[in-house]
Amino acid sequence: MNLISLPETKNYLRVDHCEDDKLILTLIDTAQRLVMDVGRMTEKQLAENEETSRQAMLYTVSYLYENRNTADYHALTLTLRALLFAQREGVV
Repeated sequence: MNLISLPETKNYLRVDHCEDDKLILTLIDTAQRLVMDVGRMTEKQLAENEETSRQAMLYTVSYLYENRNTADYHALTLTLRALLFAQREGVV
């Protein structure tokens, strides 16, 4: 189950060609796993916190897509921790 679709993600990235579809689909899956790991969430919790999870996933895909060759995974993880703080600490 993905909270974000390929067309929605391509629109967010402002990509209007099909050449990167496979890459973007892979990044969507990676983003979901990363958001679940950093947010300490199951798939059910991911769906329960849909809006925050969607924004975190779109941010992750965008970051990884734009920084394919130079991604700073530590910085990405820190940003996701900040975005997902409430979920990580069980506040919601």
